[in-house]
Amino acid sequence: MNKLDELCVNTIRMLSVDSIEKAKSGHPGMPMGSASMAYVLWTLFLRHNPGNPDWPDRDRFVLSAGHGSMLLYSLLHLSGYDLSLDDLKNFRQWESRTPGHPEFKHTPGVETTTGPLGQGFANGVGMAIAERFLAARFNRQGHEIINHYVYGIVSDGDLMEGVSHESASLAGHLGLGNLIYLYDDNHISIEGSTDLAFSENRLDRFRAYGWHVKEVEDGNDLAAIEKAIIESQQETDRPSLIAVRTHLGYGSPNKQDRASAHGEPLGAEEIDLTRKNLKWPSDQPFFIPDEARDYFMRAILKGKELEAKWQDSFNAYKHAFPEEAEEYSRLLKGELPDGWDSDIPVFPADTKGVATRGASGTILNAIAAHVSNLLGGSADLAPSNKTEIKGQEFFQSGVNDGRNLHFGVREHGMGSIMNGMSLHGGVIPYGGTFLVFSDYMRPAIRMAALMGLKIIYIFTHDSIGLGEDGPTHQPVEHLAALRSIPNLTVIRPCDANETAEAWKTALRFQDGPVALALTRQNVPVLDRTIFSPVAGLSKGAYILKESPDKKPDVILIGTGSEVHIAIDACQRLEEKGIGVQVVSMPSWELFDTQPDAYKKQVFPPEVHVRIAVEAGVSQGWHRYVGERGGTVCLDRFGASAPYNVLYEKFGITAAKIVERAFALLGSK
Repeated sequence: MNKLDELCVNTIRMLSVDSIEKAKSGHPGMPMGSASMAYVLWTLFLRHNPGNPDWPDRDRFVLSAGHGSMLLYSLLHLSGYDLSLDDLKNFRQWESRTPGHPEFKHTPGVETTTGPLGQGFANGVGMAIAERFLAARFNRQGHEIINHYVYGIVSDGDLMEGVSHESASLAGHLGLGNLIYLYDDNHISIEGSTDLAFSENRLDRFRAYGWHVKEVEDGNDLAAIEKAIIESQQETDRPSLIAVRTHLGYGSPNKQDRASAHGEPLGAEEIDLTRKNLKWPSDQPFFIPDEARDYFMRAILKGKELEAKWQDSFNAYKHAFPEEAEEYSRLLKGELPDGWDSDIPVFPADTKGVATRGASGTILNAIAAHVSNLLGGSADLAPSNKTEIKGQEFFQSGVNDGRNLHFGVREHGMGSIMNGMSLHGGVIPYGGTFLVFSDYMRPAIRMAALMGLKIIYIFTHDSIGLGEDGPTHQPVEHLAALRSIPNLTVIRPCDANETAEAWKTALRFQDGPVALALTRQNVPVLDRTIFSPVAGLSKGAYILKESPDKKPDVILIGTGSEVHIAIDACQRLEEKGIGVQVVSMPSWELFDTQPDAYKKQVFPPEVHVRIAVEAGVSQGWHRYVGERGGTVCLDRFGASAPYNVLYEKFGITAAKIVERAFALLGSK
């Protein structure tokens, strides 16, 4: 390491240390230990443009070890991104552009929100899939407009988390040679040595997954790190893991290789000792040597030149392939083509009906015929979830233009990989499993909602209506659990046509993920000459059937398959002279965004007897039924039996609704 390299590496270290010390909060150990390998990657390999962080063909960098966020912020600032020194000084403060963990859309140059360990690892796999798919779809001989790497720094904690196992296994199977991870192998966790709980041969594990694995024995050997990255780039048919033996808190005389360096500031006295140990040329915090700044800032000109060269290539591509170029540009903007929904069927009224999962599969294929970047699959449940795009290949090693994905039995990995696909841009990911297994995906769903990603979840077998498989597979608390996640839109359609409208809503939605909850069992297709138009679904709740005099005594609110039970109860109550308004409420989240006037139209304030009907827990429904309303729900686990028996035994029936309505009317 020459003097300039040493100065630059130590600049990263000290900026991180000073920012954390000023905040009195943060994780200095990781940036100090990983600074050398990050320096090599960012100055010699990473193709990026600080002046345009969204340049489409840039390499992606994922800091999966998000607790080391100051490493990334230091690199962004030094490389010329729109992140000032004052931003670094404001680390972890209110409305800061440098939050405790990197946040997508919050800080220029941050490609994904990381912090929950393992998530970034899996995100990178999704980014690599998206790159390979788009490259296979649009590149032409002599016109390669999509060709970039996904790099990342991953930690011991990332490799411990199960989601990294799932995604690493799939990445190896798919042969994602555009994926290169640097493993910060520092042997320290919060509780002490990683040997306390992490003793397997990690590198052999990755070799077994089908990864190309390299080792660098000295985390400050810049030439060895450079050589390992070059060799990994040459490995085009396997993802690469470069294990770099680093030292947590490198340079700190009393905290290097100690767990205390992980999650707490070094302290003023230890910082002074570290400066002396590293031969740092200033005792002032936030000092950046001119030579180091000048060297890092070369990224600005280099980035402009890289993008300009790419733009020339794209212009030539556009001249040779104008239709493909127009489509690619549209996909990057997230725009849907004209007429994308023109073949979505209108299902005829049918009392026997169809399962909404079956309708969803038909609708998915109608949309996919027009939306070429709809890409997804299932966690080994495609025949049940109805997620396969017919007539399309499956994405595999060597078949990168396939639009169907075999995620395998890896729900958590699937969710986090889809996040990476969406983050990359240019594709609309979807993924399916049983609703009960959304539990396995919850951390990934939460991250998608936090980042506002466009993703569609297809959750089938949405209630005790799945029947004989019993309580292990029957979701009862899951709708409430999903509804509790901010910025996640849950839609539970009542029939095939509401399912079509739900898909339209999901495709148009730009500000967060959408979860479709779909039935296993058949449900009637409503006659829309009798009931209100299905377009009301887009508002979250709508009056499906008004009371004859438009002055209801009771409002029945249903979702999904239970709407039909509410309709049956309505008929019985009307026969007894009770005025009833039936509301289909497939989405709380969509309804909550409506104007107050519309909300009062659906739920007139003067009507206090409101009953929510749903084959799930009642949690949350009281905000809509009010203090004088009630629920016909299922506040217990299910059981194994035919679904019609379960509904009867658990009292989710028209008779029970009628009984509940009279009880509430009697208490007025």
